[in-house]
Amino acid sequence: MLKIDTAQAGFVGNVLQNYNLPAPSGGFDTEINGSLILLFEDEREAVDYLDILEDYATKLDGTSPEKTFLDALVLAINNDEFVQAYLQ
Repeated sequence: MLKIDTAQAGFVGNVLQNYNLPAPSGGFDTEINGSLILLFEDEREAVDYLDILEDYATKLDGTSPEKTFLDALVLAINNDEFVQAYLQ
């Protein structure tokens, strides 16, 4: 199980539902401090989720609040050391 903490991106609580963003297939959890944790079976699933997010982003207005959070979410996943190793 791969867990990606989005605290550095500033995600707290359930922003996925608040901004109507697609959830990862493994779901998500929140830490005691409120930071959002994305759950994936493996790195491949995380990369597949990135593709979904990027497709979703093309449908959003560049000034929408969802776009800002979506960009931060993509960056948090891309910055994960296990995802980076998988992509290399």
